[in-house]
Amino acid sequence: MYTLKEISDKKSERDFITLPIKLYKNNPYWIRPLDNDIKQIFNPVKNPYFKHGECTRWVLYDNNQCIGRIAAFINYQTSHIDDYTVGQMGFFECINNKDAAFLLFNTCRNWLENRGMEAMEGPVNFGERLHWWGLLSNGFDRCPNYAMPYTHSYYKDFFESYGFKDYFQQLTYRTHLVMDNLSRIVVWKSERLLRNPDYQILSYGDIGHKKAVLSLFDIYNQTWNPQTHGVDGMTLEQIETLYRKLRPILDKELIYFAYFKNRPIGFFIMFPEINQLIKQMNGKMNFFGKLKFYYYLRTKKVDTALGQLFGIIPEFQGKGVEAAMITRFCEIIIERNSPYKYLEMNWIGDFNPQMIHLMQYIGAKRVKTHVTYRKLFRENIPFSRKADFQKNRTKNV
Repeated sequence: MYTLKEISDKKSERDFITLPIKLYKNNPYWIRPLDNDIKQIFNPVKNPYFKHGECTRWVLYDNNQCIGRIAAFINYQTSHIDDYTVGQMGFFECINNKDAAFLLFNTCRNWLENRGMEAMEGPVNFGERLHWWGLLSNGFDRCPNYAMPYTHSYYKDFFESYGFKDYFQQLTYRTHLVMDNLSRIVVWKSERLLRNPDYQILSYGDIGHKKAVLSLFDIYNQTWNPQTHGVDGMTLEQIETLYRKLRPILDKELIYFAYFKNRPIGFFIMFPEINQLIKQMNGKMNFFGKLKFYYYLRTKKVDTALGQLFGIIPEFQGKGVEAAMITRFCEIIIERNSPYKYLEMNWIGDFNPQMIHLMQYIGAKRVKTHVTYRKLFRENIPFSRKADFQKNRTKNV
């Protein structure tokens, strides 16, 4: 007999964290996330989204054995940007049993409907969509990137049988970092742009911490659309906090900014793909876990750079700025005999044809796909994929 429990004590929270260990114990590709990375999402002190949202989560038991989990949340800053209200769900894990899965989905739906939501989106994160966003639908034979979901293949049938529809896809591309992989058009665009002395491509190491923070703040808040679910503007305080958190793994050769007449116009931010190290950690980043992590960081060279953020402010898009940043990155990596041999771009929406074309130009191949689904609660709400919505909006501008 199934028993659903809203998380309210240490045991239920522990079951929420540890359930995936049982579900993926025989899967050689799954990497256990760091426990604290998951816990912080549901901590009102640690997660700023609680300031303008609410969240709860449940675990499902069958005869006292934990068999499923799920979370539901609302970001009130973005829940009303569509023609209907949209709440969100995520962190779904379940045994291969459709009845159990549907019970978890129904629980989220009821919670959201009771708060005025007319649809739910998921599986997503109660936070920036950079992390824990989407359901894996392709790439099950590869390890996940840091803070990205690796999910069972049978989940896809659960979502689609329940009535979730593919709202957009997030594509992961991978390329070998050699100049020969850059198409002639990328190199030509880069050289053409940089012949104009008003343009500069500089690394974090070139400009220093203070200018990097101010540049990221300026570009991010012009580039990322606040009228998108899971995307908020960032304050200087949030950016400083982000830099402090990432300082142990920050590599100055992996962060680039573009400037026009000293005005910041674009960034390309990468980090070492630390899941190559986290797979040794068994989810723990306590004192001994940190010692182990830093030991591996220094002795086992990470060979993949993970592209996390790539943005050009609108008025400079299509001018070759993105080509110039990627070309400069490849030149530095090769010149300095860097340990990075591969680049993976982690989050490219299928609604972003410019970035998809750029991936083709740098010789990158699609290796993973995550799907963000939507479930409409009323039949009279018309469904439109994000890519179709953006095309229609462009036509009407």
